[in-house]
Amino acid sequence: MPTAPSPLIDDRASGDLNASLGTRWQFIADTVMGGVSRGGLAAEIVDARPCLHLTGQVSLAHSGGFIQAGLDLGTAGLVDARGWSGIELVVRGNDETYNLHLRTVDTRIVWQSYRASFRAPPRWETVRLPFETFEPYRIDCPLDLAVLRRLGLVAIGREMTADLCLARIAFY
Repeated sequence: MPTAPSPLIDDRASGDLNASLGTRWQFIADTVMGGVSRGGLAAEIVDARPCLHLTGQVSLAHSGGFIQAGLDLGTAGLVDARGWSGIELVVRGNDETYNLHLRTVDTRIVWQSYRASFRAPPRWETVRLPFETFEPYRIDCPLDLAVLRRLGLVAIGREMTADLCLARIAFY
């Protein structure tokens, strides 16, 4: 049975890769599928703010093309986000466009997700991504907010240098 979440997903108060909701951020790259993108994930202080820092080089070689910071949304399984309008992020980056991917019980294959893009400017900025802006990717089911299970901050789809800092992420 999905649980109704508190609005806060992570405020980076832990000082490590643990999120406020009790799960842990994980670095994933296209190397799991034969790609050659590389990067890393660290808990850092950037411009006086604790943050999650995703860095690396995204390469399209060998059918690759992504690096990701992934987070399970619940220690007990699924999350019911129907009481919220979307996801708010406080980010800083290198003026590139990144994606936020959502996964539900319906996304059974690794490349399936619901995606929304955002720009990460070179200064701290709050970005709001309404749930209705998330587009299904390689899946025909509509986004079911009652059964969210995972999210990912992703540099994807083009050759790029990734440099994305996340200071806070929450439902709104």
